[in-house]
Amino acid sequence: MREAPTWRIPFGVLLLVLALGIYSIAVATFVPPLIGTWHALAQTPVYIFFGVIWLLPLKRFLIWMETGRWSAPAAAE
Repeated sequence: MREAPTWRIPFGVLLLVLALGIYSIAVATFVPPLIGTWHALAQTPVYIFFGVIWLLPLKRFLIWMETGRWSAPAAAE
């Protein structure tokens, strides 16, 4: 358990907001020219994919913010 505040949490939150902003601008810039002529129902899975894919590295990032390591600590027995 963390007993004292750490710099990683506010830094991580700011980094996450910045990264998501850059990611969303990139998706909004580069995806529409590729699929803009498709029917809306065909575009939906593409945007769902890009809306969910950013979650993949989030677990390790949150672990780093909390522990300072990129992998979960071993379970205490």
